[in-house]
Amino acid sequence: MAGLNKVMLIGNLGKDPEVKTLDNGAKIATFPLATSENYKDKEGNRQTRTEWHNLVLWRGLADIAENYLHKGSQVFVEGRLSTRKWEDKEGHTRYTTEVIGDNLVLLGRAGEGGGQAQSGAAFSAGMTSTRPSNDELMTDAADDLPF
Repeated sequence: MAGLNKVMLIGNLGKDPEVKTLDNGAKIATFPLATSENYKDKEGNRQTRTEWHNLVLWRGLADIAENYLHKGSQVFVEGRLSTRKWEDKEGHTRYTTEVIGDNLVLLGRAGEGGGQAQSGAAFSAGMTSTRPSNDELMTDAADDLPF
C-alpha cells in the first residue's frame, strides 16, 4: 500500500511572504503560518496554543502569495510535508520541515490584507486563478468530509 502525505491548515500569516525568483525563472514564496487551538486548562481557564508552520509555495501559487497575501491574512492551505537537510554557517547539519502547498484558498473578509482577490478565491499549483461559485465551494467541502 502506498503512503499518504497530506496536510490541511487554516491559519494566519506571521509575516509577509518572501518571494524569490530562481535562475530558471520559477518563483518560490515562503512564510510562517500560525494555527491556533483553544482549550480550558485544569483550572477552567481558557488557553490558546499556537503552532507555527513553514509554508512554501511554488510558481503560480508564489505569484498569488506575492500579490494577495500579507501578514495577518487568513488562508486555507493544502499540501504535503517535506523535510530538508542543510548545513549552517558553522558546518552543523540542520533539518527543516516545511509544508509544500498545492492548493490555496484565501479566507477572511474581501479586501482584508490589502489584496484585490475576493475572499474564498481558490488556487491550485499550476493553475491560473479562479473564483469558484459558492455552490462549488460547498460541494467540494462536502465531498472531502470523511463521513
